Amino acid sequence: MSPAEANKQIQALTNELRQHNYNYYVLAMPTIADFDFDRKLRELNELEKEFPEFADPDSPTQKVGGYITKEFVTVRHRWPMLSLGNTYNAQELLDFDQRIRKAIGDSFEYVCELKFDGLSMSLTYENGKLLRAVTRGDGVQGDEVTTNVRTIHSIPKKLTAGNYPDLFEIRGEVFMHLKAFERLNKERVDNGEVPYANPRNFASGTMKLQDSAEVAKRPLDCFLYGLYTEKTLFKTHWESLEAVKSWGFNVNEQSRLCSDINGVLEFIEHWDKERFNLSYDIDGIVIKVNNYSQQQELGFTAKSPRWAISYKFKAERVETELLQVTYQVGRTGAVTPVANLKPVLLAGTTVKRATLHNADEITERLKLHEHDTVFVEKGGEIIPKIISVNLDKRKPDAKPIAYITNCPACDTPLLRTEGEAAWYCPNDEGCPPQIMGKMQHFIGRKAMNIDGLGDETIETLYKQQFITHISDLYDLHEHAAELKQLGRFGEKSINNMLDGIEKSKQMPFEKVLFGLGIRYVGETVAKKLVAHFKTIENLMDATAEELTAAEEIGGRIAQSITEYFADESHRQEIAKLKDRGLQFVAEEKEVNLASEKLSGQSFIISGVFEKYSRDELKELIEQNGGKILSSISAKLNYLVAGDNMGPAKLEKAQKLNIPIISDEELLKMID
Repeated sequence: MSPAEANKQIQALTNELRQHNYNYYVLAMPTIADFDFDRKLRELNELEKEFPEFADPDSPTQKVGGYITKEFVTVRHRWPMLSLGNTYNAQELLDFDQRIRKAIGDSFEYVCELKFDGLSMSLTYENGKLLRAVTRGDGVQGDEVTTNVRTIHSIPKKLTAGNYPDLFEIRGEVFMHLKAFERLNKERVDNGEVPYANPRNFASGTMKLQDSAEVAKRPLDCFLYGLYTEKTLFKTHWESLEAVKSWGFNVNEQSRLCSDINGVLEFIEHWDKERFNLSYDIDGIVIKVNNYSQQQELGFTAKSPRWAISYKFKAERVETELLQVTYQVGRTGAVTPVANLKPVLLAGTTVKRATLHNADEITERLKLHEHDTVFVEKGGEIIPKIISVNLDKRKPDAKPIAYITNCPACDTPLLRTEGEAAWYCPNDEGCPPQIMGKMQHFIGRKAMNIDGLGDETIETLYKQQFITHISDLYDLHEHAAELKQLGRFGEKSINNMLDGIEKSKQMPFEKVLFGLGIRYVGETVAKKLVAHFKTIENLMDATAEELTAAEEIGGRIAQSITEYFADESHRQEIAKLKDRGLQFVAEEKEVNLASEKLSGQSFIISGVFEKYSRDELKELIEQNGGKILSSISAKLNYLVAGDNMGPAKLEKAQKLNIPIISDEELLKMID
């Protein structure tokens, strides 16, 4: 390779790997398999060694892959959070073992730990209390996410046992169990949101949320595996694991102490088979030299310790036949292609279907043909994925698979919004899967929570033409006799259904708004909209500019809302629901004023406070005549700032010269 070619390839690989790192760490949406990423990283490393004059000092080979986000306070790590060198085969592990022996002799042990596929986290404890939680970030500094981490039940907020030091850091991995991931991802799909590819992405995305109440709804877990102290308390890593376990930390029970590399290889072989029986994802095994003094002797490279290595499992891959591509229509009209496969055993389960995501996957990336032989992989993803096509087995007369142009359910021509990958059926008033999906969403637990109604009942009522719109549910009492004649419902079940529908009329405005199924309007967004606009009339008449002035409402959400209410049929449906007694006005809490000391003054509460919760401070303000706003503008009088307040709010308040006060200063205004 000529120097010019090498320079071009180094630049291309550097830019590509940086983008993959950004997709993985910031967007929580990886676009490359770990194996392929590591292969490209090694290629870049070899080129940089051969042509050092072209190496970028900030190359991906020289730093940990993570990023700092702009939404959280940045904190510098007391001890750098380094990444580990990766290997995918036994020979490289044997080479690692030989390097260790050459450096420190033959008298040492290894600790083998499961490598959890989650989000790395560093926790600081002072006097037994959780002081701070920080993400890996770029290894030198990370995002402080203490408020979010406090919602994880397996992380102790206060230690009650053990002889722990006054100040220490402990590191671990935040993750999500597979069953919880499947349940929550289904809810995202039901709400018209893009599902996460795997639990790791879901955990990472959750930690980036600004609303800790929303984080608390997502059942995250955490395994701890690394203790850091100013003075060495233990001789070995194994002793430290046993100690932190006794202090109340959640330490994984599957770790093993191995006397030599053969024990390590046996451990790896065992978990390569058994990993599919775990309730959480692992993607490899971490191998560490046990003795701390030997670790110190071995030292570090620029980005990883020399005394540890990560063995990465290869994602299991099988070959099978593509039978056909079918299409599903969601309640928002999004059309999702599904590959139907000849059944094959993969990762301990029989696989019959694989995700295809969108049209580009079929026609551009894979260029699928009829009855192709495909390679299917189940790596970090719960749903199997087609990785590639075996072109050697493609039949000469095989025709390319074209993405459909019309809805498979109602034959309406499909549309695609510029900048989005998915195609949509716009016939939301006449497309059966959309109609049933909207009603199933409306009656769901997180929306109207109607007892006596389930998905199958909705499907039956729709097919029997009792309901075609949500408002028709509230007319079912007029058809009780006809329902009974169907023979599918007993009198008791009909009464339960009608009682549940009647009771749902008392559900608050935010539940009704969420239940309407407006694209991108999830539970949290619905609450923010109701808090800001108060009535459905205000919301329906709001411009995109007025919508984005509300807290956490971006341009994409605003566009979706304005388009929804621009449709006259939606306005008519809301009018019918109002006539039938549903709530479309925000509940006003009765406030007994203690004083009018804050009368005419407006406030925003942001951050975490030691003595009071945000809700308690809001109540104090309202009890003394003050008003709570939902977004920072020139109309705001005071920003009450606590710990961990987002830098964006602080910067905006400073630009507008809005006074920034503490909770103590607020209390002085009331006293």
